[in-house]
Amino acid sequence: MTICNPDKLKGLFRGVFPMPDLQGLPDSYALGVCGLTGLAAYFGLLKICQPKSGETVVISSAAGGTGSVAGQIAKIKGCKVIGFAGSEEKVRWLLDLGFDQSFNYKEINVDHTLKKWAVEGVNCYFDNVGGDLTFWVLQNTNESGRVALCGAISSYNDDPKTAKVQFDYTSMIYKQIKMEGFLVNRWFPEWGPAIGELIGWVKDGRVKSRETVVEGFESLPQAFIDIFEGKNVGKMIVAV
Repeated sequence: MTICNPDKLKGLFRGVFPMPDLQGLPDSYALGVCGLTGLAAYFGLLKICQPKSGETVVISSAAGGTGSVAGQIAKIKGCKVIGFAGSEEKVRWLLDLGFDQSFNYKEINVDHTLKKWAVEGVNCYFDNVGGDLTFWVLQNTNESGRVALCGAISSYNDDPKTAKVQFDYTSMIYKQIKMEGFLVNRWFPEWGPAIGELIGWVKDGRVKSRETVVEGFESLPQAFIDIFEGKNVGKMIVAV
């Protein structure tokens, strides 16, 4: 839930949207796997990355609400999925979800890891992080690879005028890699069918959701901070 002044809202962010019929699933799923979080994974992966069966898909911040759903959708589409997360607990959970490989990026060399486990190269990259991790994924991305830019959590607090992050223009140009940022409201007319498909996948067990729940409205600021510190597994929910 977001508290705001409705008089200052514009475009698709104006007004209140009714909660979809979740067909018996928990109401909190409307904030996560069957809401904007799931829609970001759904459209970012399927519209921008457009994965094909047999291709290799890499997900950064893969144990977050969006990354975990994107990885599971990639598995539904027949892809090999490699996830990067920030703790051993998260790595184990990703394997439980069906990811082919998952790694704690803090403990490994990303370049060497991809050369070993993505031997045929990376076809699609769903990026929630940016920074050095993205640099090394691009180094290992194939010609005509597709990159969906969903987030850049590694640099949200950086001054863009002074931040020094490597960016591999050479690989982007010579390998003709497509990189595209997106906001999920671009596909607003398609939200209904997409939510219906997400609900179906959750109900038949092909997409699993996990929530980190904290109690009390007063906990909201700390919950927000915890997201940026990587303390949540799955979707962060504040119950009030």
